[in-house]
Amino acid sequence: MQLLKGVMANFRIALIQLQVSAAKTENLNRASGLVRTAATQGAKLVILPECFNSPYGTQFFPEYAEKIPGESTQKLSEIAKECNIYLIGGSIPEEDAGKLYNTCTVFGPDGAMLAKHRKIHLFDINVPGKIRFQESETLSPGSSFSVFDTPYCKIGLGICYDIRFAELAQIYTQKGCQLLVYPGAFNLTTGPAHWELLQRGRAVDNQVYVAGVSPARDEKASYVAWGHSTVVNPWGEIIAKAGAEETVIYADIDLKKLAEVRQQIPIFSQKRSDLYTVQAKTA
Repeated sequence: MQLLKGVMANFRIALIQLQVSAAKTENLNRASGLVRTAATQGAKLVILPECFNSPYGTQFFPEYAEKIPGESTQKLSEIAKECNIYLIGGSIPEEDAGKLYNTCTVFGPDGAMLAKHRKIHLFDINVPGKIRFQESETLSPGSSFSVFDTPYCKIGLGICYDIRFAELAQIYTQKGCQLLVYPGAFNLTTGPAHWELLQRGRAVDNQVYVAGVSPARDEKASYVAWGHSTVVNPWGEIIAKAGAEETVIYADIDLKKLAEVRQQIPIFSQKRSDLYTVQAKTA
């Protein structure tokens, strides 16, 4: 691939691994403070984790759910404009027409909302003796792809469980995305087994950058997040990784590196489209 004229080849992103509490206002204020910190360190794109404004759990979604626009998204809009950055607002429980969704919103440097992604694949799993969780008990699934443009590159959005579905990442890559972002709260069972593996897999399969952004670990919570927010480059290398605690990590997205990988291993021109294809059924 060639870089588009006017597109910057290198830009910094920040992943905020937020310690989420039961106090929504506190979560919003803590998140805003860390976004400001990230902006002062040169981040042009800042990303919050899944369910950053409330505890994660089916019992919490109805209590914390908001309309969009609402309190949390208004705060995101204001801080994006104040810091002159692109802000991916992790996700929040959204209420719309009597239904609840797990929803990620994106805001530009002017405070305008650029995208709204409702989690497509609901987290319904049962690992005997380890964990059972059924998002579908309270949430409804989204049904739209979510891609947005920046002066740096095109970005595709998924939330947590969405990363397990390789077809979504393939569709985003076909749409021209060079960075895939997954706010996600993997747990102490699935996290150590698959969190890093899935991010590296999506990055290598599609020769893109992948960022997975988790809440910080809270051992006292009813649902304990794994943490370890990560950025992977198109070669499958981890270029930034957090531990379990609240922190901000940074990574430089280098589109020249992406172009080099695609030139060296030209999988897109070598796909056997006469034998197989992955197609989007909606726009």
